Amino acid sequence: METFSMLNYTVSPKTAAVWSQSDESQLNHRFDSRLWLDRLRLASGDLRFDLPPELEAGQPPEARGLARDQVRLMISYLADNRVEHTQFRSLPDYLQAGDVVVINTSGTLNAALNVTRAGGTPLELHLSTRLPADLWVVEVRRLGGVASRPFHQASPGETLTLPGGASATLHMAYRPEQRAPGHDRIRLWLATLALPAAVEDYLQEYGFPIRYGYVKQAWPIEYYQTVYATEPGSAEMPSAGRAFTPKLITHLVAQGVQLAPLILHTGVASLEDHEPPYEEFYRVPADTARLVNAARAAGRRIIAVGTTVVRALETVTNADGVTHPGAGWTDLVITPERDLRAVTGLLTGLHEPEATHLAMLQALAGLEHLQITYAAALEQGYLWHEFGDLHLILP
Repeated sequence: METFSMLNYTVSPKTAAVWSQSDESQLNHRFDSRLWLDRLRLASGDLRFDLPPELEAGQPPEARGLARDQVRLMISYLADNRVEHTQFRSLPDYLQAGDVVVINTSGTLNAALNVTRAGGTPLELHLSTRLPADLWVVEVRRLGGVASRPFHQASPGETLTLPGGASATLHMAYRPEQRAPGHDRIRLWLATLALPAAVEDYLQEYGFPIRYGYVKQAWPIEYYQTVYATEPGSAEMPSAGRAFTPKLITHLVAQGVQLAPLILHTGVASLEDHEPPYEEFYRVPADTARLVNAARAAGRRIIAVGTTVVRALETVTNADGVTHPGAGWTDLVITPERDLRAVTGLLTGLHEPEATHLAMLQALAGLEHLQITYAAALEQGYLWHEFGDLHLILP
C-alpha cells in the first residue's frame, strides 16, 4: 500500500483523508496532527498513547453542570473509518428500527469497606466477586492521598476487622500461580466474610463505591448506577450505560429499537497492575438470545452496551454464530486472534493504553480504526473513565 509520512508517523492515504475531512453539519473536526500526534505513539500491532491528566473525568457530568445524556459521543464507522462527534442524547439519530441494543442490568454495590489489620493499620477492602461456597474474591488496598493503592503485604490466614463487628479472613491468593511460598505481590485474595447481616444490607450501611485516584472526592452510590439496573452485584459500574436516561430509552423503544437485557457482575478493575480479566458471573436470558439470533438472521445490527455485554454474549455464542441462553462463570478473554461472533457494534467508554479492553475493541474494529478514533478522541479532548465520554462503533 502506498503511504506517506506525517511528522514521522506513517499513514495510508485513506487514513489521512479521513483525518482531513471537516463536515460541520456532522460536527466532524479537522485532525490537528502537530498538537496531538506526539501524544499518540503507534507501534506495530499496538496502540500506545499518553493520557493527559486533564482528560481523566474526575467527577460525574452532573457536577460539571451536565445531564447524564449530555456527555459527548464519538461515532465511528467500520466501513470507511468515518468519525463524527455529537452528544449522547443524539443517540437515536444513529440507531434505527430493528437494531438490537443489549444492556447489562447489573447494579453497582457499595463494594469498598474500611478495614483494620490486627496491628491497627487502616486499610481498604474491595469486594470483587462473590463465588460459590461463601467465598469472595477481594482486593486489599492501602490508604494514601485521595484514593487507595494496591497493598501487597497481606498474609494467608490473616483476619481483617470490618465495621459493625464484621471480619474478613484471607485464605489464599486468588490466582493459583501466586500461591507458591515467597510470592510477595498478591493483589487478589480468596476470602470469607463474617457479617452481621445480609451482604447487600451490610454494604448499604457500611460500604461506599470503589473509586480510583482520578476521582478526587467521594460520590454517593446513586452516581454509580445505570438507570436500568435491576440486580445488585457489580463491584464497579458497567459504565458504558451510565448516560442512558428514561426519556432516551423511551425514545429508542418508540423508534423501534429493541433493548435486550443480560447480567454480568463486574469485578474490580486492574488499573494499576494491568492484569488479564478473571472469572465473572453472567446470565443471558432466553428472550435475549432469541432477539440476538433473530437480528443476526435478518442482517440487522446487534449493538453491545459495554465490554461486559460483549464478554457475556460471546461466552454463549458458538462458532456458527448461534447465541444460546445460559448462566455461569466466564473466563473468556477476547483478543484479535478470536473473531467476534455475536455483536456488530459497540457502545463503550474510552480505555487506557494498557487496558485489556482495547484487545477486545481491536477484535471488533481492527488496529487502524482504533488508531484513528483514539487520535480523534485525544484531539477533541474527550474524557476517559466511568464519568467520561462515550464511543459508538458501528458497522
